[in-house]
Amino acid sequence: MQSTCLLILLAQLDLCQSFKVSSPFFHEATNHRLYQHTKLYAADSEKKRVVVIGNGMVGQRFMENLIDLDKEKKCVISTFCEEPRAAYNRVKLTSYFETRNPSALSMTSEFDDEGKTPWYAENNVELLLNDKATSIDTKAKTITGASGKILPYDVAVFATGSYPFVPPIPGKQRPGVFVYRTIEDLEAMLAYVKENNVKSAAVIGGGLLGLEAAKAVADMKVESHIIEFAPILMCRQIDQGGHDVLVRKIEDMGLKVHCGARTEAFVGQDGTTDNDSMAPVAALKFSNEDWEDLPVQMVVVSAGIKPRDDLARNTDIALGERGGIVVDEQLRTSVEGVYAIGEIALYNNFIYGLIAPGYDMAGVCSKIIAKEELEISMGVEDDEPAFTGADLSTKLKLLGCDVASFGENQPNPDDHDVSSLTWNDPLAGIYRKLIFNKDGTRLRGGILVGDAGDYNQLHALAMKGGQLPENPALLLAPPSARGDIEPQEISSDPSAQICSCNDVTRGQIESTIKELGIEGATLKEVKTCSRAGTGCGGCEPDVKMILKQELEKLGGSLNNNLCEHFDFSRPELMALIRTDDDPSSVDSFEKILHKHGHGDGCEICKPAVGSILASIYNGQVLDDGREALQDTNDRALANMQRGGTYSVVPRVPGGELTPEQLIRMGEVAKEYNLYTKVTGAQRIDLFGAPKYQLPEIWEKLGQVGLESGHAYGKALRTVKSCVGSTWCRYGVQDSVGFAICVENRYKGVRSPHKMKSAVSGCVRECAEAQGKDFGMIATENGYNLYVGGNGGVNPVHAQLLASDIDEDTVIRYLDRYIMYYILTADRLERTAPWQAKLPSGKNGGGPIEHLKEVIIEDSLGICDELDRRMQHLVDTYHDEWAEVVKDPKRRAKFKQFVNTDKVQTRDEMIEFIDQRGQVRPTNWQADGQAYTNWKPEETDVFARSEKSWVTVGKTTDFAPNVGSAVLYGESQLAVFNNAMKGEWYCTQNMCPHKQAFVLSQGIIGDAEDGHQLDGDLSIITFPIKVVGDDVMVELPSEDEVNAILGTSGLRVQSSCMDISGTSLEKEILNGVKNSTAGVVFAD
Repeated sequence: MQSTCLLILLAQLDLCQSFKVSSPFFHEATNHRLYQHTKLYAADSEKKRVVVIGNGMVGQRFMENLIDLDKEKKCVISTFCEEPRAAYNRVKLTSYFETRNPSALSMTSEFDDEGKTPWYAENNVELLLNDKATSIDTKAKTITGASGKILPYDVAVFATGSYPFVPPIPGKQRPGVFVYRTIEDLEAMLAYVKENNVKSAAVIGGGLLGLEAAKAVADMKVESHIIEFAPILMCRQIDQGGHDVLVRKIEDMGLKVHCGARTEAFVGQDGTTDNDSMAPVAALKFSNEDWEDLPVQMVVVSAGIKPRDDLARNTDIALGERGGIVVDEQLRTSVEGVYAIGEIALYNNFIYGLIAPGYDMAGVCSKIIAKEELEISMGVEDDEPAFTGADLSTKLKLLGCDVASFGENQPNPDDHDVSSLTWNDPLAGIYRKLIFNKDGTRLRGGILVGDAGDYNQLHALAMKGGQLPENPALLLAPPSARGDIEPQEISSDPSAQICSCNDVTRGQIESTIKELGIEGATLKEVKTCSRAGTGCGGCEPDVKMILKQELEKLGGSLNNNLCEHFDFSRPELMALIRTDDDPSSVDSFEKILHKHGHGDGCEICKPAVGSILASIYNGQVLDDGREALQDTNDRALANMQRGGTYSVVPRVPGGELTPEQLIRMGEVAKEYNLYTKVTGAQRIDLFGAPKYQLPEIWEKLGQVGLESGHAYGKALRTVKSCVGSTWCRYGVQDSVGFAICVENRYKGVRSPHKMKSAVSGCVRECAEAQGKDFGMIATENGYNLYVGGNGGVNPVHAQLLASDIDEDTVIRYLDRYIMYYILTADRLERTAPWQAKLPSGKNGGGPIEHLKEVIIEDSLGICDELDRRMQHLVDTYHDEWAEVVKDPKRRAKFKQFVNTDKVQTRDEMIEFIDQRGQVRPTNWQADGQAYTNWKPEETDVFARSEKSWVTVGKTTDFAPNVGSAVLYGESQLAVFNNAMKGEWYCTQNMCPHKQAFVLSQGIIGDAEDGHQLDGDLSIITFPIKVVGDDVMVELPSEDEVNAILGTSGLRVQSSCMDISGTSLEKEILNGVKNSTAGVVFAD
C-alpha cells in the first residue's frame, strides 16, 4: 500500500503547485532519484530529516524519545530495517519458543502481514523494511539502501548494533553452523533440527548470550553442550564459586558444560576439518590434550559481539582500533550531524553490550539532537545531557537460575581496600559473595547465584551508599535462608531506579499512575506508558507492588475480583456464602451466580466456587451438576498426563504400607501396564491409565484398603514421616503414628491450594517438616508446630506457632489454622503467601503473632466456628474413588464414548515406548514441529462434502454443562451440552496444541467460534441440534471425517513420517480450495 501511495504522490507533484516541493529530483553527482517520505506534506520539506540506521531496540527507543521531545514536529524520521519485521525485543528472544509468535516480542504492537505495526504510520515514521543501509555519503549527506533508495539527511544516527563474533574456526562455513541473534536465526535452527533429526548440539560461548543460546537449543529438545574457552562460565560477571553453583544448576537440567575448551575445528560428516568442505557439521575437534571429538549435528556460535561498523568504514567517521564508532559524551561522532548509539558506539574505548546502557545513550542522543539540531528548548540551558558510562550491574534468570552481579564484583588484585564475605551452600544451590571496603563500612559490589531476592537492596547500597548493619555479615544470608516470605521492601524514594533496562524511577511510575487515574491504571497500561517492566521483565513484581500502593493512596485498589462474572475476591465470596441466612440459596453454582454474580461463569470461577462448596458442604464433587465445576483432574479424580492418560496415586498415610497393599499395587500396574514410580512424598504413582479404566483400577486397589490420595485436588496431599521412636535410635515420639492420625483427619479436605505436611520424630528433622504448609517436630515434651512453609519454585521456611504441645493440642490448633486459611485465602494461594499477607500481631511480631492471637487466644472470637466447620468436614469424609466404584451412575461418567461401548486404547492415540523395563508415552515435540499446533484449513474443510444429520445419542446421555466424547467411525468428536444457555456445540475432540484427545474433558466458558482465545489455533466445529430426545450432528461420511480427524492419522509417535495425509484428505482439501478459487463477491 505504501508503494502505491508513493507512486500516486510522485505523479501528482508535477501538477499540484500547492505542494511546496519540486517534482521527484535527482542527485546531481549520482543521478539517482531521491525519494521523499511516503506521507508528503507541504510542511515536511521544511522540516529536518533524521535518518536512523537500524531499527533494533536502541534505535526504536531513540525514535520514541525524539518524538516525545519534538512536540512542534520539527523533524521527520526515516529508519532502515534490514529484517523482515519492525523492532522487537531481542532480550527475550528465547521466549519466542513459548508462542512462536513474533508479535509477542514486538516493541510497539502486533505485526501485520508485512511485518509493520501501526506505530510507524501513527507517528509519521518512514519504515524501510528489508532494506539494509549500504553506504553513507557524509559530504552529500545521503544514505543509500540495498534497494537502491537514497535518502537525504540532516541528522544521521547509527544504531546498527552488533553482529555475533564467529571465531576463525575451520569449518564455520558448514551447514548446521548457526549464530544466535534474530528470529530468523531461531527459525532456521528449528527447521534444521527437524529436517536433519538433530539430537545433539554445541553452543560456542559460555557468557550471557551463550547461555541464552543454550536454553534455546534445549527448548528445541536437543541435547545442549556449552563450550567455553575460559575456565569458568560468565567470567565477566561471576567467579569460580558462582561458576560451580551455576554449572550444577545447568547440568541438573540435562545440559553439559565444557570449560577450558579449545575448539580446533568443526568436523564435517566427510571427516574434513578445512574451510572448503560443505559437508554438514558432525563433531567438534579440540586441541586439548586427551579430549576426544564431541559428536554434534549442529553448532550455535554465541561467543561475543562485534560492532557493525562496516557502513562507516571508508568514510571520514572515526573508528576504534578494534571496531566501533568513536563517540563523545553527547554521542557525537567525528562528523558533524552524525551520531552513534548502542553497541556500535565506542565510548571511552569501551563497547557497552547491555540494553540498559543502550537506552541511556538513546535518551542522551535524542535530547542533544532536539536541542542542537532541532533547536528545541530543553528547559535547563546549562545542563547538557551526557553519557559518561553505565552501571553494568545485572540481574538475570539464566536457565531457571538467578544470576546477578553489581558494583565492583571483581576488584583488581592490587586493590588492597577489599574484604569479602562468602556464602556457599551447594545443597541449596546458592552462592553469594559480598565485597566490602577494608573497614566493612561500605558495600562495593557482589555476586549472587541461586538466590538474588534482595538484589535491589544490595545494589542500591553498593551504588548509592547507605548505612550498613553494625554486623555487615547480616546481609550475606540469602532471603530463602533467612525465612523471608514477604517481598523485599521497595524504596519510597521517587528517584529510586525500579527498571534498570529502561532507567525508570519510582517517581516516573507514580506519575504515570496518577495520569492514568484509578480506572485506567492497570498493570498493562502502566508498563506501556512508563516502559517499566518492558525490558527483561525482572522488575514487574516491583511495578505491580508500586501500582498497588499508589492506587490505595488514590482511594482505589488493585482489582482482585475473582473474574468478570463475580465482583468479589474469593475470600469475599466465601464470606457471603458461609454467612448467608438461607444456606439452601447458595448451595450450588447456579444459585450463587444468580445471587452474587452475572453471566454464565468461566474456567476461573467455576472451579473456585466448586472448591468453596466442597469446603462448606463437602458433597461428592461429581454429583448434582458439580462435575461441571471441576478442573479436568478433579473431574476424573486423577491427574491427566501427556497423551491424555491419567496417573493413579493411592493414599499412603504417613508413608506406611502393608505388604498386601504393595503387592496389589504391583499386580494392578502389571495387569494394566502402568508405569510405576515412588513420589517425593512417600507414595507410589501409577501412570498411564485411560479414564475408562480408572474405576476398575480403583476397585482393585480398594479391596486392600487403598483410598484416593487426592493428588489431583486442591486438598491435603500427604503427611510425610520418618520412622520416629518406633524404630529410630534418636526418635523421641511416634512420628509415624501421629502422621497417620493427622493425614486421616484432614484427608479429602478441599482448600484454596494443595497442602502438604510432615512429622519428624526428633530435631534431626528427617521428614523436612519446616518446609511444609504445616509440620510437627517431636520434642521430649510433645511437638513443636510450624506453619506456612512450602517447597517448590519459591521455598519458604515455616514459622513456629506453638512449642512443646501434646497431640490433641496440635490437632486443635491445626483445625483452626487450616479452616482460617480455607475461609480467607485467595484462589490458588498457598499457605505461605497467604500467611505473609496477614496483619501483624498486636505486639508487632508480624503475621505469626496474629495467627497465635486468632488460633490460640481466640482474639477474633471465631474459634468455635473454625472448630465446628472442620469437624463437619472430618465427619462427612468419603473416599471419592469408592463412591464411584459402588455407584453405577457415577461409574458411567467414566465411559469413553457416550454413544458406544467401543474404546480406543491409549496406544491408538499416542505411541508408548520402552524405558528401563517400563512403558511411557513418546516425547512431545516442541511447538511448531510434527504433531503440534495442528490447524484445519481456514475455509470450511468439508465445504463440498455431502452431509446428513447423524444421531449421536440421547439428551440424557450428555451431562449438563460439560463435554462428552462420541465416536464417529474412528474419529473422536466432543459434544458440549451448555444447559445454562440452552445451547449445544460439537467439535473435534483432539486438542490441536499437542494432538491429545481431551477437549471433551475441559470446562465450558464463554463459547466462541472454534478459535483459540489467546492464539491462532482453531478447531473444526459441526452443526448440532436436538430433535425430541435425539442429539443430532450434521456430518459428512465417516470416510471423509476419518480422512481429516481419524485417530490413526493423528496418533502421536516418535518416528518421523509423512503426515501430509491420505489421498482422500488431499482430495477434500483441494476440493475446498478449488471451490473457492473462482468466487466473485457482488456488491
